[in-house]
Amino acid sequence: AFFCSGCLCLFVPHLPSRLPLSTCPDRAKAMKVKLLSMDGEAFEVDAPVALMSQLVQTLVADEEDLVGSEVQEIPLPNVKTSVLAKVVEFCEHHRASPMAEIQKPLKSDDLSEAVDAWDADFVELADQEMLFELILAANYMDIKSLLDLACAKVATMARGKTPEAIRATFGITDEFTAEESQMIREENKWAEDV
Repeated sequence: AFFCSGCLCLFVPHLPSRLPLSTCPDRAKAMKVKLLSMDGEAFEVDAPVALMSQLVQTLVADEEDLVGSEVQEIPLPNVKTSVLAKVVEFCEHHRASPMAEIQKPLKSDDLSEAVDAWDADFVELADQEMLFELILAANYMDIKSLLDLACAKVATMARGKTPEAIRATFGITDEFTAEESQMIREENKWAEDV
């Protein structure tokens, strides 16, 4: 048993407390959650890190479920191991200091002008597929700050480019004939003037 420094409550491991994790940081640090990827890989993290995900918060319906000798396992069947590792890295980094909200619209295609250097580097991935997997995982796990960051990265990749350049960047095939494309441009010419 010990007195926590955050709220001066008496904390006895394995016994329930009436204080929520959010008001008792020492209590929260003592609890662990095991996140299981679709591949069965386990990531054991402190409860505050796991609870950055709204999905995990929902699955841990009662914070008292986190008290006890057993680590609660949360299956994430839609998240690959490599992607979950990146999600955990992001959440661990922002455990103490949440990411600042990204101002929209973005003013530049240089993401480091809108976010901290660490966050800009985090989404500077060599593999575009990993970036899109990260977006899917952040959306599925409901981690708004990570979703906003990854989507902002995609926005910077498309910002200021022609439709042809965007298709080339993202590997999108043009489903319209040249005549259909011209007709669409003429019908929507007003949008270019805005």
